Formats: sequence, structure tokens, C-alpha cells
Amino acid sequence: MVTLILTLNIQDKIYLCLQKRKDEEGAMDDSTLIEQIQLGSKDAFKQMFIKFYSPLCEYASQYVSDEDAEELIQELMLFIWENRNSLFVDLFMAVKHRCLNAIKRQLYHERVHSLIYDKIKDQFENPDTYFVNELTENITKAIEELPENYRETFKLSRFGEQSNLQIAEALGVSIKTVEYRITQSLKILRVKLKDYLPFIMFLF
Repeated sequence: MVTLILTLNIQDKIYLCLQKRKDEEGAMDDSTLIEQIQLGSKDAFKQMFIKFYSPLCEYASQYVSDEDAEELIQELMLFIWENRNSLFVDLFMAVKHRCLNAIKRQLYHERVHSLIYDKIKDQFENPDTYFVNELTENITKAIEELPENYRETFKLSRFGEQSNLQIAEALGVSIKTVEYRITQSLKILRVKLKDYLPFIMFLF
């Protein structure tokens, strides 16, 4: 199994610029690159990475921050290599979809954070802003650390205003599976947030 490390520092970026200039004359065309990558050629993958990394980062930065853009492109490149035998994607379209999904996740995260904050604040006549913020951050963090399937189901249940039936239909699973995931999520959260249980009964 090939392991590809795509975390780039400043020296890596300088190397990419120099390598791009060096390889331009003998570079494969795009169709040949695709064929060779599908055959498992690391050299072809390296050429594709050098050729498209900067343009894709620049394109992604139209939607998200520069830092997030770089992380997103590196994840995309790794995804392409790991799935090289079964698919090849339109890179710019794939970047756009990933950016839009990242924005959607961030907006949803902010909405969940806001709802938790309001629920906690409403429990006090004169809430301590620092305490409410800290508690909100701890709860949000605990929810984000749930296993992916649990987290998605739990958020839809507690913050998406959906019934178990609606969640089951949306996720393509049974109602029993939805109920199980919610139950397991609550068990995990009870342990992680045991010091705050009097303030978070709205989750249960």
C-alpha cells in the first residue's frame, strides 16, 4: 500500500514551483496522466500534483480561506490516489463541491453552536458570558467527537428538528438504527459531559 504525505511546508511549496518549471517540457498530457495514474504510476501522480496543486488552491480560495483551501486540495489529491482504480474526477468540479460542502458544514456547526448557547443562557437569570461560552464550546466539542454516523444522526435529532422517521428516510437506514445511534450518542455524552449534566438536560 502506498502512503502519500501531502502536508506542505514553505520548502515544499518552493520545490513545487521549481519542479513545475523543470518538468513542463517533458510532462505528460492530461489523458496520459490519467491512464498512468490509474495504472498506479507514482511519477504520473507526482506530475499531476505539481501541475494542478497551485491552480486548484487558487480556485478553492475563492470559496474558503487559503489555509482551508490547501488542506482541501491535499485531501482531494489523496482521495484521487486511493481511488485511482475506480474513478477519476473533474478536478475543478470536485474542488467546488468540496468547498461548498465545507461551507455548509461550517454554517451548520455555527447554527448548532448558537442553539446550544441559547439553550444554556436561558437557564440563568444573569448568565456569566464566559461560563456560558466555555460550556457551549465543551458541549459542541463533545458532539463533534462522536463517531461520524452517531454525530450526523444526533445532530439531525436534536438540532435539525426532524423525527426519527424523517432521519431514517434521509439517511437511508431503519428507525431502529436511528434510535440505536441516538442512544449510543447520549451514553457517550453522559460520560464526557458528566460535570455539566445539570445544565445540558435539553440534550436528553
